[in-house]
Amino acid sequence: MIEKVRNIAKKYVLEAVNIRKHLHAHPELSFKEFETSKFIQTVLKKYDIPFTAGHVETGIIATIKGKNPTAKEILLRADLDALPIAEDNNVDYKSKNKGVMHACGHDFHSASLIGTALILNELKEDFNGTIKFVFQPGEEKIPGGAKLMIEGGLLNNKPKACIAQHVYPDLQVGKVGFKSGLYMASADEIYITVKGKGGHAALPHLLNDPVLMTSQIITNLQQIVSRSNKPNNPSVLSFGYVNAEGETNIIPDTVQIKGTFRTFDEKWRFIAHEKMKKIASSICESAGGYCDFDIKVGYPFLVNDEQITKIAINAAEKYLGKENVINLDLRMTSEDFAYISQSSPSCFYRIGTSDGKTSKRLHTSTFDIDEKVFSISSGLMAFIALMQISK
Repeated sequence: MIEKVRNIAKKYVLEAVNIRKHLHAHPELSFKEFETSKFIQTVLKKYDIPFTAGHVETGIIATIKGKNPTAKEILLRADLDALPIAEDNNVDYKSKNKGVMHACGHDFHSASLIGTALILNELKEDFNGTIKFVFQPGEEKIPGGAKLMIEGGLLNNKPKACIAQHVYPDLQVGKVGFKSGLYMASADEIYITVKGKGGHAALPHLLNDPVLMTSQIITNLQQIVSRSNKPNNPSVLSFGYVNAEGETNIIPDTVQIKGTFRTFDEKWRFIAHEKMKKIASSICESAGGYCDFDIKVGYPFLVNDEQITKIAINAAEKYLGKENVINLDLRMTSEDFAYISQSSPSCFYRIGTSDGKTSKRLHTSTFDIDEKVFSISSGLMAFIALMQISK
């Protein structure tokens, strides 16, 4: 079966590359992937692959039925959305949409999944069951397209396995990585507005300084991770935005802070939320000010099912060679595929996209992939799906 998959995969490598280039040149932001969706629908129609569209407006679910289609269901997922980043790459497929870029590889994910569908469409007489191909909107934005598609019935047929892959610029093309069990953290967004009484910086005794309150809040909230959290539960609290809009001699009335909190324990997650609010409020009250503290609850932690991941690893070792399959560490980054992983047995794995010479980091204006990855990505996912559905 491996050679059969490989031989079919070779036919579609160039098609997948060209699809990716088109998607990369025409990126769209979360939940606004209208042209992206139309383009993918056009490709699926071209190859007579059945699908339904309009899921959370721009989402698509393609379906390939093998023999005895009700026997079991496997779900393969890719995401559609891009990021609000201006691209700095000098390539012929550079983003044509100003300030928007596929800087997280979702163009590759979708193009590769189309390639997988084309392969499996030629093999539908070789498996029992149904394989669904999910092109999901809004991975980058709360509440997450995965959550909304689940609410719309995505998992109603209780798939035996749900599989997704993600670009990994730390790995060279030809290698993939897996981790069974806990893999990616939950992610919450923190928005704090600290309010006091501003004025002349030379007269602080007449003011209630929100800048000082803010500095104490940022410093003291770190105690939650270092002193209230169990040492064996990885947690991160980071603030990346502080806006005071004062001057060297002006203390403002308000300061805005934005940050993120990530962890792997759902109970502790919400305990930490309350602790943060209490600490921030007490600091402001003691200084004669107050704060608005808002936490937007984001994606839960992502967990890879042990058995499904074991099957996927075995398939990857057979397809690529054992030396090209690595073990991954925990990541504090997050993914809305976590909603799927907490509802159905799942495996989310990483595929190397580096040429081994240059660093093309995720979420940067120069992110890109080595297109040689298409020589393995679609075939590998197709083979993983076949191994899952045959068990």
